[in-house]
Amino acid sequence: MKITIIAVGKIKESFIKKGIDEYVKRLRRFCNIDIIEVGDEQAPESLSPAQEDKVKETEGERILKKVKPGSKVIALDVRGISLDSVEFADKINSYAISGNSHITFIIGGSLGLHKRVLDAANEKLSLSRMTFPHQLTRLILLEQIYRAFKIINGETYHK
Repeated sequence: MKITIIAVGKIKESFIKKGIDEYVKRLRRFCNIDIIEVGDEQAPESLSPAQEDKVKETEGERILKKVKPGSKVIALDVRGISLDSVEFADKINSYAISGNSHITFIIGGSLGLHKRVLDAANEKLSLSRMTFPHQLTRLILLEQIYRAFKIINGETYHK
């Protein structure tokens, strides 16, 4: 199975980078994993709704250019479905069983994802009703993907 994470922005904090590197290393045993970073737009605090939409649109265009045809696309969005870890593992496993051997997760920037990106996604997933910094979201997602593969393989990490 191939997993791609397309994320807006670079990771700046070294402790987050170390966590990401650790989970990528662990995941290589289960899948081919690739993280693609796309540039983020400068977004001052006081943007109008139209300016916010333009920032998300520009970032969204960058994201959509990186999505490979035939990939199952899951956009991370606070309004998406919420799953527990076992349900998430079941979902990943069901993709593999049904022949979807490539899953692409999309993480937006600080303003979220543009409507076009959300509309292009096969599914929308919420990691929590809480809001996380987009850099930390990448680490949380990787940990949950790793946990899912451990569950799928009947290994004890999950408990």
